[in-house]
Amino acid sequence: MIPGLGNHLWQSTLFAIVVGLLTLLLRKNYARVRYRLWLAASVKFLLPFSLLIEIGHHLAWSRESAGTGAGLYFAMEGIGQPFSQGTMATISRSTSSTVFSSLIHLLPALLVGVWFCGFLVVLSLWYASWRPISAARREAVPLRDGREVEALRRLQRAGLTGRRIEISLSPASLEPGVFGIVRPVLIWPEGISERLEDGHLEAILAHELWHVRRRDNLTAAIHMVVEAIFWFHPLVWWLGARLVAERELACDEEVLGLGGERQVYAESILKVCEFCVGSPLVCVSGVTGADLKKRIVHIMNQRVVRKLDFSRKLLLGAAGLVAVTVPIVFGLMNATESQAQSQGESASALTPAYEVIKVKQDMSGGEMFSLFNTPGGLTATGASLQMLIREAYDVEDNQIAGAPALTAQKYDIEAKIDKSVFDDLQKSSDQGKLERRRMLQALLADRFKLTLHRETKELPVYMLVIAKNGPKLQSSKPGDTYPNGIKGSDGRGHPDMMLAGSGWLTGQGLPMAGLVRLLSQQLGRIVLDKTGLMGNYDFAMRWRPNDGQLPMSKGTEGTQQGTENTPPSDTSGPSIFTAIEEQLGLELKSQTAPVGILVIDHVEAPSEN
Repeated sequence: MIPGLGNHLWQSTLFAIVVGLLTLLLRKNYARVRYRLWLAASVKFLLPFSLLIEIGHHLAWSRESAGTGAGLYFAMEGIGQPFSQGTMATISRSTSSTVFSSLIHLLPALLVGVWFCGFLVVLSLWYASWRPISAARREAVPLRDGREVEALRRLQRAGLTGRRIEISLSPASLEPGVFGIVRPVLIWPEGISERLEDGHLEAILAHELWHVRRRDNLTAAIHMVVEAIFWFHPLVWWLGARLVAERELACDEEVLGLGGERQVYAESILKVCEFCVGSPLVCVSGVTGADLKKRIVHIMNQRVVRKLDFSRKLLLGAAGLVAVTVPIVFGLMNATESQAQSQGESASALTPAYEVIKVKQDMSGGEMFSLFNTPGGLTATGASLQMLIREAYDVEDNQIAGAPALTAQKYDIEAKIDKSVFDDLQKSSDQGKLERRRMLQALLADRFKLTLHRETKELPVYMLVIAKNGPKLQSSKPGDTYPNGIKGSDGRGHPDMMLAGSGWLTGQGLPMAGLVRLLSQQLGRIVLDKTGLMGNYDFAMRWRPNDGQLPMSKGTEGTQQGTENTPPSDTSGPSIFTAIEEQLGLELKSQTAPVGILVIDHVEAPSEN
């Protein structure tokens, strides 16, 4: 939620800045043009670019046309989406304090509470301003004849507005103003007509009718919604001031454009101010709003306001086209290839590739599979495409969507690299794992023509937490053997090793990330680490296997795990949930959470070797 909101606020702020630059270029043109620009900046806060990006997802072009735009894609992403889900995850992983980690996870709820309090305050202030106007509206008496009605009907017959506007006489000391959106009513205060000559009266009525024609009450209400939702953003309130200023200037220009005398019009505004001293009310379109001194100067200035010439029209059209098309293009590029895949391609000069790749279908029909890295490269036996995608993108099965039947076919793969490349990969454990995943991603894209994109979906997950009696994991040391005497096939322990099968799993030197991945594979549901444990641990766990849990064997970092050390299944043992609590001192809690998923767009049978 927080990264998404941050990106939306950043995009809306950037959009408003661009609008501000455009209004500077158009400062000598009609105020109605600048008003529409500021209104667009306001409405942008209600319309996230993610809607346009989603349109781009459904209009995705071919992979060949998008593959050459990886650099542009990341430039667009860096500018348009500087906040990411990884930000909070990095903060959470960087702290070893479970208390601080809990506060981090409570942060969204705290922010929502603060926002809701501010939302209620803004609504309360507006309600307090609206009540006296509503009361004046109820107490007002409809006018059927008189100078005011005659002038109003004369202006309506002149085509100033197509709808019939009623005028009501109010005993309250309000300035003349239009109240209502669907059925606007002109509220006219008692006693003001005696202070106005016919020219003044007609000028004020013309101003109010232009508010009706422009639907200023509707646009003001829209911005009030923006202010209520985004009350914490100072730019929103500044936009409100600019809208009021340009709105009144636009009505002034329209009245003068009808042939009204500048001096008479300026005098009419001043006479209204003399009659009704006070700030204009927020729920009506009046005549004395905005900076009165600047308005009078603008009215009395004989300078002709310029219409939009072709170059400025072209500029506005190009700006609007860019604002709409850039998010759609971003969605097109994002939908064709996932960010991780694009990163792998854009960094191909830095990430090594397999020199020789042999892929063939596995015809053994066995249930066991293996996938491990060796000094010579990568070897997989009986591995399905689903498993390869899971390994390449570091996801679980329920994070892969749109998978065709082809992904269930099993393959034997042998991919070779130069020994010097292997030595470089070994220098940095984390970076080496990342580059190996990128190499596997490139293999899948090249031989299986795999293209995919990322989405976020609400999924059921398990939260792994510390049980009430504390953890029972054993901190590992280099060279240790597996718990319960289980060793690697080379006869000695190896750091960062894991084995799993139907009803058992064991590991040595594994961080919590390795454990939650094993549990995710066994449970068929994503497990999120909320333990706050930062070390590497040895563990062994056995439980009563469930139907449908297939045995598997998996080794990493160059050691193949055979089946001679595989412990037999314990059909009378505890459930996996009980085993986790009793044997590891941890606990699984079921929840739902937004999870990133991979959606397969295209995949083919592997090409020939």
